[in-house]
Amino acid sequence: MSDSVGSSSITVPEGFTLHTENTSHILISSKEEAFLNPVQEFNRDLSVACIRVWSEELNREKEAKWKQAQERRAKREAEGEVKTVQQKKAKTESTEPSNDLDDGLPGDVSTTGGTSEGNKREYRPHKFVLLEALSATGLRSIRYAKEIPLVRFVIANDLSASATAAMKRNVELNGLGPSYSGPADSASSSTVSEHQPLPDRGKVRINEGDACALMYNHRTEKTRVDVVDLDPYGTAAPFIDGAVQHPTGLLCVTCTDLSVLATTNYHEKCFSNYGGIPVKAEYCHEAALRLVLNTLSTSAGRYGRYIEPLLCLSIDFYVRLFVRIHSAPIEVKKTARQVASCYDAFYEQPLGRTVEKVHERSGNVNLLFKTQAGPPVPQKCTECGSALHVAGPMWSGSLHNNGFISKVLEHLGSNQDRYGTAVRMKGMLTVANEELHVPFYFTPSRIAGYFHSVCPPLDDVASALLNAGHTVSRSHALPGSLKTDATRQDVHDVFRSWVKKHPVRMDKVSETSLARQLLAKEARTEANFTRHPRSVTQASKVKLVRYQQNPAPNWGPGTKADTGTKRKREEENQ
Repeated sequence: MSDSVGSSSITVPEGFTLHTENTSHILISSKEEAFLNPVQEFNRDLSVACIRVWSEELNREKEAKWKQAQERRAKREAEGEVKTVQQKKAKTESTEPSNDLDDGLPGDVSTTGGTSEGNKREYRPHKFVLLEALSATGLRSIRYAKEIPLVRFVIANDLSASATAAMKRNVELNGLGPSYSGPADSASSSTVSEHQPLPDRGKVRINEGDACALMYNHRTEKTRVDVVDLDPYGTAAPFIDGAVQHPTGLLCVTCTDLSVLATTNYHEKCFSNYGGIPVKAEYCHEAALRLVLNTLSTSAGRYGRYIEPLLCLSIDFYVRLFVRIHSAPIEVKKTARQVASCYDAFYEQPLGRTVEKVHERSGNVNLLFKTQAGPPVPQKCTECGSALHVAGPMWSGSLHNNGFISKVLEHLGSNQDRYGTAVRMKGMLTVANEELHVPFYFTPSRIAGYFHSVCPPLDDVASALLNAGHTVSRSHALPGSLKTDATRQDVHDVFRSWVKKHPVRMDKVSETSLARQLLAKEARTEANFTRHPRSVTQASKVKLVRYQQNPAPNWGPGTKADTGTKRKREEENQ
């Protein structure tokens, strides 16, 4: 990929440092006027790859529909049913509304010639508009504009005046700002009010204003955007309703508030933000993903839209979700069956179900939407006798689309030199692609702790479950974890069989401990620990960095940017 600005040719002003990521360069002020976390390069790399693959797939879909329309048109034209080009053009110009986002780029169809016989039509690639609602330094928007070929332009927004000033500086540094053939005037500023239409200037267009107001202003058909990216400092909950306003497209969401999503320390805050109760368990990071997905689903459903998760990952200290938004009210009615309350990891209670009823005479299939009977849970845990803790409601459907992940991996295989974190991307995407579409994982080390036994090798547990006829995979969310379609009682039976071969010293186990309760029950079937050919270690023979180690010392979410209020207060006190 060519780089219009070489880092060696950039003059760094005093008080700034130059940060380079892939082909993009930004100047970072020592006054921390806008927040940037270098560790998030993986997030940005992954986002570039996913949005690029999505845009190419969308373009292929539109091209296929265009070709079908041309075939129908050619058939009608042969029968003399098509109007002349001049008639159709006049009708279109009189009825078609103007688009505030139109920047003069050509549409999907190109025509030459004055008559229908001499008219040559060809498809032009579909260009899309991307809105980054919380841009900070603008690095992410700059990378999108430079690295995704089908981007028409990017709207980079931030509420902070200092952040938009930093964005304007960085956009111009990368050659993506406004360019004019004539002298600049007051209307040529790349920073515009959120209430004004965006000017036809630049590949990255900067807006200073409230993110929600901006997204609501672009919800109409003629002003809507195709991709919305939410990457806030903390929770994305306040911005989700504005983000799902756009009829169809891609929604990219980051939430860094795992202290709320992945523990019960602040369950009341989680419920107010996401409408569900979290869990404090080994699978809490997957539960966090499912809580956010349910929020996206319910928010979209209010407007007759439903979600299709393409890739949802728990990464380091945050979750990152890529979700496609569709418009179909009939599909919205089915979403209740993909939402469930969970009782620990033992039971899942869907909120609804769909029944198909075939009409006797016509044979038409009608859908009946019913509430789910239940809850199918006892008062106490059947394994240990302890109380069951309820969590949710949360998304119970799949987290990923395997076809989409395969295409991202294919793209990554031929473009590894474009991404600084390509090795980690390939590893995590591979694990996600192999992951079972069932809720929640477990770790043998945690369950071995319940039994007070030595921990069996990961491969032995996986082989025992596979030999019993179950399916097994890893989970991307935690090293050493397993996902299976077996019940938790089946998993405990594997450990009961393991304990028979590796006895527990009962004199070290309290009479009232959980281990006593678990070991008091006999395994229903004897586990077979013989190495299974489809065990997880067999899948791991390909050398991949499946789980990332700490990328840097003292890494993490970082400190929120100083917007200037604190500095002013300190200066006044001096």
